[in-house]
Amino acid sequence: MTMMHEPALFAVLDGLTETGQLRRLSGAFARFIGSVGSSSPQLMAACALLSELEGSGHSCLLLADLAATPAVLMGWTEEQWQPLRDAVGEWPQSATAWRAVLAGSGQVWSVGDTDRQQPLVLDGERLYLRRYWRDETQVAHAVRSRALTARAPDVADVRRWLDVLFDHAPREGGADWQKIACAVALRGQLGIITGGPGTGKTYTVARLLALLFATEGQRQAGMRIAMAAPTGKAAARLKQSIDQALDVLAAKVGPALPLRDLAARMGAARTLHSLLGARPDTRAFQHHAGNPLEVDVLIVDEASMIHLEMMASLLAALPPHARLILLGDKDQLASVEAGAVLGDLCHRAETGGYDDATLAYVAAATGQDIPAHFRGHGGPIAQQTVMLRQSRRFGGPIGALALAVNAGDSLQAQEVLRGTTDGTVAWVEPAQQSDVVQLALAGRPGVGGGYQGYLRLIRAGAPDGAAHDDWVASVLKEFEAFRILCAVREGEWGVAGLNEVIEHKLEAAGLIRRRGEWYVGRPVMVTRNDYGTGVFNGDIGLTLADPARPGALRVYFLEGEKVRSVLATRLRNVETAFAMTVHKSQGSEFNHTVLALPRDGGGALARELVYTGITRARSYFTLVSPSPQLLQEAISQRTQRASGLRGLLDN
Repeated sequence: MTMMHEPALFAVLDGLTETGQLRRLSGAFARFIGSVGSSSPQLMAACALLSELEGSGHSCLLLADLAATPAVLMGWTEEQWQPLRDAVGEWPQSATAWRAVLAGSGQVWSVGDTDRQQPLVLDGERLYLRRYWRDETQVAHAVRSRALTARAPDVADVRRWLDVLFDHAPREGGADWQKIACAVALRGQLGIITGGPGTGKTYTVARLLALLFATEGQRQAGMRIAMAAPTGKAAARLKQSIDQALDVLAAKVGPALPLRDLAARMGAARTLHSLLGARPDTRAFQHHAGNPLEVDVLIVDEASMIHLEMMASLLAALPPHARLILLGDKDQLASVEAGAVLGDLCHRAETGGYDDATLAYVAAATGQDIPAHFRGHGGPIAQQTVMLRQSRRFGGPIGALALAVNAGDSLQAQEVLRGTTDGTVAWVEPAQQSDVVQLALAGRPGVGGGYQGYLRLIRAGAPDGAAHDDWVASVLKEFEAFRILCAVREGEWGVAGLNEVIEHKLEAAGLIRRRGEWYVGRPVMVTRNDYGTGVFNGDIGLTLADPARPGALRVYFLEGEKVRSVLATRLRNVETAFAMTVHKSQGSEFNHTVLALPRDGGGALARELVYTGITRARSYFTLVSPSPQLLQEAISQRTQRASGLRGLLDN
């Protein structure tokens, strides 16, 4: 590179870091690339931007975006962007020009050329950090391979059992998509079932398990079934939902199918980290291609939360013969880390794209005719994907609001918020931070909520002996009935700001007594997996007095209907959780959910975030925003993550 550019470029990167526009890691990565060989200023600038985008969930950098709209891509103003452009000198104005710059660098491997294990990969019009290119390629290969591996079930037997397991009349425009999902998943080693809240994903997969059990014959006794989810709470909910559904089914099918034995054999659902055998101080797992999981069927819920690297690890650890069933809502927020895997896998789910072979199989196995407008040539993944389209639980104003937001119809969303008179949904706007705090204290008039309920249970005192765990469970359930969700972490309307003022107000009201960091009643969220204590990132617990050690505090976690506890002094990576981010709320439901939109959400405010926040509400939803325009702006923005996975899946 021209040496005169280097000091100017690094000075600009340092300045962008100081103003919070770049992570320190991004500037350091650009310097690293410059230190390992001859580098152009264009390459180092591209590396800083690539690293920053990876931190925002993108798996790659599209050269067309890099050439045409780098300021928009980064969410910067032209004024913020100009110093970097000036420091670089000549900025390539087309994807072709960028390819020429990158392909001429010794730090970039152009796919198709000799691979020297360079840190950057140029694949067509996309620039990657090598590990994300590797993960994306491996996920695409593994998923396509499973989708193309067909099984040949006895169609008549499948039809007979499906008619027993689904005895309700066809709905959803003449097609019973739940029944179809079971048949589709049965014929291959991959099944993807997507749908919004209340569409019956776990209801469906419970019947799929019963169908598998019924059609396996003599092999049913040895079938190894595992269940997992990204978080401990989601895993516990999955297990509880499937156990309940299987119990209902057992009464229906009788002794012909010992479903209660099946449920008893499955064991507890686990987090993905626990399932794969995460180890301290390494990204590698105990289970991998050389030491695969001992499982015949793996069901994974809340798949929208699974990031690219985790999906690659999961697929690598799955034995070739095993069935993988993914459940999730494709329209929810994608994972915090890089990738939007479920969204990429389900990008044809809305339109179906079922070919003639799939249509014929579904008709024979279910007696259902898929409507003509879902026919097409969607590729192998589409043939193993079914979208559930009718919510049997999630209706009324909350459901109408979620549908309007998901459709991008801000006018309809505002009409639902302003026109609902039964209190199910409400819009507090324009609002102050004090409005959120008041909701935290006492909820909303007429519908309740707030944190007074669980704190008063604590103040009333805990019973002794065997009743203690039941009391703890009741306190935890009362706390879980209400939650404040935030779009951002920092600032007055973020997690940090709201948690601080809520603590002060609760203390002023005499509901808590803070004595340093830990105090009775403090809700905490685990922020890092800790295998020594058995708690995982995203787990939420409550701090209560230790009945066996006067003066000591324990943090109690609800796992299904059971509670477990850890000494507070053993938990190092936790934060107060009166308010939490929408991202961290995935896999949870609250009777009353409050979503607080910040004045300046930057790139955080998007349609998927609002939709996910709304769909965390079971009975009541309250939107709080300091400006009426914020909702419209959020709904108009879609989360677009740069990825090459869709193209690889369709090839």
